[in-house]
Amino acid sequence: MKSKQQIEFGDFQTPSGLAEEVCRVLKRQRTSPASIVEPTCGVGQLLEAALNAFPNAQHACGMELNPAYLREAMERIGSRSATLRLRQADFFTTDWDRVLRALPDPLLVVGNPPWVCNSELGAIGGSNLPTKSNAARSRGIEAITGKSNFDVSEWMISRLLDALRGRTATLAMLCKTSVARKVLMRGWQEDLRLKRATMHRIDSQKTFGVAVDACLLTIDIATRSGSRECRVFDRLDAQTCSSSIGMREERLVADVTAYDRWGHHLTGSPKRWRSGIKHDCAKVMELKREGSLFRNGLGEIVDVEHDYLYPMLKSSEIASTGTAVPTRWMLVTQRFVGEDTASIRQLAPKTWSYLQHNRERLDRRASSIYRGQPSFAIFGVGPYSFAPWKVAISGLYKSLDFTLIGPHEDRPIVFDDTCYLLPFETQADASEYCRRLNSVASKAAVSSLVFWDSKRPITANILNLVDATGSADGKRPRCVA
Repeated sequence: MKSKQQIEFGDFQTPSGLAEEVCRVLKRQRTSPASIVEPTCGVGQLLEAALNAFPNAQHACGMELNPAYLREAMERIGSRSATLRLRQADFFTTDWDRVLRALPDPLLVVGNPPWVCNSELGAIGGSNLPTKSNAARSRGIEAITGKSNFDVSEWMISRLLDALRGRTATLAMLCKTSVARKVLMRGWQEDLRLKRATMHRIDSQKTFGVAVDACLLTIDIATRSGSRECRVFDRLDAQTCSSSIGMREERLVADVTAYDRWGHHLTGSPKRWRSGIKHDCAKVMELKREGSLFRNGLGEIVDVEHDYLYPMLKSSEIASTGTAVPTRWMLVTQRFVGEDTASIRQLAPKTWSYLQHNRERLDRRASSIYRGQPSFAIFGVGPYSFAPWKVAISGLYKSLDFTLIGPHEDRPIVFDDTCYLLPFETQADASEYCRRLNSVASKAAVSSLVFWDSKRPITANILNLVDATGSADGKRPRCVA
């Protein structure tokens, strides 16, 4: 289990072996700094490796909030060079423009900033966060800190990029791959003069004992912009990149080569992809049939009318091979968002009694979207939910397979909110559109945008870019709204 300090400060010290590998990557890239800075140097192993790799650096500076770590760093490398300065400092209150302005170019800013989200800090009452007043002083940072959840390292790396604008410098940071992509996208969008960028994947489970996709992000900053692409390497010692990500038409692309070939298929879906139904209470709202009755996730036998019950599929069932057959039924309390649910009392009294029995659980749902809504409200529901035929795909699984879904026991199938769907009235239209979506061209176009290491690789935003309506005979499958 991670300690409170590890959670609050993202406290994963860089092993000396990894630090040396990082510096070997920088040397291969012909980095030759006059100044070296590590903003969160910890016990100093990464800073020590940088000093060893670049002995001609004229200035070096290490900063650390934890006084015990700073003492260990001083014992390790404090006497290494007369130009090395180690001092205690809080990253979030440091004037990085002033600190970096005092050092000569070329600059090397290297580090392993905290791998923690603000939501994790909130859960433990942590305070190792940027203040809004501090964020407001940095161009573009407001958008990061204004989000409901953000990675602290994303804020920190973005802050350093702002301070390095217009300098000749290299930024080398160990971070989550998701953070690296957000930093790069912002750098390209705001023209922070990124000359070159690379990502080298690392085994974070082996190195730090954390199950996240991580990398070494390197960015060369110059006085003018360069390529808006980033080469991705599978290992720190890899000599050849496995792919390149980049910006195309102001969107972040997972594979620029594939996008350049297949991107002409991304002209926009004729109809909007929809997510499945969100209810946030599976133990109450999802039932398994036992004879003429049902059993809920609490183990209780449930006797309700069929009026509000629909066969359902979860993300894992859609993603599995073969024909998807429902094993659960969902209690769908509304036909559109905001619909008054009071009519259930007269139309289906046993269903109403069941909902009342579980009112406390349903009222405890944490999401703010249920506030001010009718009792037992759900989301992601509309006429499309009840279309007899659908093309569906899982948003969670690392495969790109579109599935044709038809009625089950004369009822339309609904999905949980980890799935996406397009509704159709006829089997013929749904089948034809599904076939086109599964074509080599459509799947290649979609895949060029998908970052498979994301928690939800496939999103509605991506799917809504794909137009699979074109055909030689000019006929187009008809979706319903």
